[in-house]
Amino acid sequence: MEMQIGQLYQQLAELKQYLAELIEENHALKSENDRLRRHLDQGTEGPGLVLPDGEREEHAVFDRMNEMDIGEGYDNLARLYQEGFHICNVHFGSPRRDEDCLFCLSFLNKK
Repeated sequence: MEMQIGQLYQQLAELKQYLAELIEENHALKSENDRLRRHLDQGTEGPGLVLPDGEREEHAVFDRMNEMDIGEGYDNLARLYQEGFHICNVHFGSPRRDEDCLFCLSFLNKK
């Protein structure tokens, strides 16, 4: 009986850990979804994205990307890292666990 209680207690601990991970992932996905929605809303309001007859201009995004400064890409990656996401090729896009990643930091420090 005591062994069964011990096993149940261990299963409960594993379930609690799994639930905590799911809640954390859900929160991260919700915040990323909100950020992407805001970014999308800002992008559709920009000049040159909608033609006079209401159709979206397909190449407007690419035209804007060609006009971007190279430093802007670096700034975007630094912002993503500060928001808690990996920017290294090893774990790109996955959330960081409140710790610095040496791969990301070495990438940010390259000139």
